[in-house]
Amino acid sequence: MIWLLTILIFGIMIMSIFEFVCGDVKRNNRRHILKDSRFSHELFYTLFMIYIIVLLGFGCIYFLLSLEYVVLLEHNEIHDGSFVQTLLRSIYFSGVTLLTIGYGDISPVGIGRVIAIFQALISYILPTAFVLRIVQGNRSAQKQY
Repeated sequence: MIWLLTILIFGIMIMSIFEFVCGDVKRNNRRHILKDSRFSHELFYTLFMIYIIVLLGFGCIYFLLSLEYVVLLEHNEIHDGSFVQTLLRSIYFSGVTLLTIGYGDISPVGIGRVIAIFQALISYILPTAFVLRIVQGNRSAQKQY
């Protein structure tokens, strides 16, 4: 059951990222044109929401897996806390990993390492996708005019 929920959450995150990266630019072309301001509020908000979805999604994955396995160690010790403490620790670790801060107070072990590497990879790809999305939107807008 935990693996099914984990796969479901992972699928939702991937679909959100895929829609952001490969979404139809022509559909919302007017909104993605960067005129004099060189800044798209809608695109920035979309990127922010994608980061929140990924942060909470991976936090839920760490939490769900921690119900069955040891996924995260705090100061190199297994930390048995309440349900809420474990959830908050998982979301905190997800945020630190996604933003590539890496304080070192919580460390992944086992399958958590693989998940953390994949999350870090996504955090490096998202800003690049953001820039490519802007460039792609500008090029398609210039072709229309």
